[in-house]
Amino acid sequence: MTKATIGFALCGSFCTFSKAFEQMRALVELGYEIIPIMSQNAYNTDTRFGTAKEMIGRAESISGRQVLHTAVQTEPIGPKDMCDLLIIAPCTGNTLAKLSLGVTDTAVTMAAKSHLRVQKPVLLCAATNDALGASAQNIGRLLNTKHIYFVPLGQDDPQRKPNSLVADFSRIPDCAAAALQCRQVQPIFI
Repeated sequence: MTKATIGFALCGSFCTFSKAFEQMRALVELGYEIIPIMSQNAYNTDTRFGTAKEMIGRAESISGRQVLHTAVQTEPIGPKDMCDLLIIAPCTGNTLAKLSLGVTDTAVTMAAKSHLRVQKPVLLCAATNDALGASAQNIGRLLNTKHIYFVPLGQDDPQRKPNSLVADFSRIPDCAAAALQCRQVQPIFI
């Protein structure tokens, strides 16, 4: 029996993709239906962590669905009631900024706008090197935005990257269940 349908969106923090795919698989094993979404950068960029084709293949293999990767494909998410929850994991500093300012120029930001339009929860799993710098104001705005929830996050390397925060990806399943009940898991900062 399917618990709920989750849109699972990936942005360009490529070093965290393996963690995101692990949690995507865990959600499927828990009985959630997954709709995979990728930003244009995530969908088209080959990196040292793997080719775009490999990453698309992983998302499609886990979910059993084709990846949505354009704003045209993700705009109907809200009006067509396609998801119960939208997870953005990883959610980059760039995407945090766009969400906090209402910019919808990628498949992921359009999915979030469309989903929020029908007042459904969005769970952000942040991974950004400037969370305690330029992105701090955007995180602050989003913490105060209705229907936005965060996976708890903390400094990943305080000595070499003192402004960097990364969410605890292993908490995605628990945070998803809480967000579906309109509840923020605490503490947010670990």
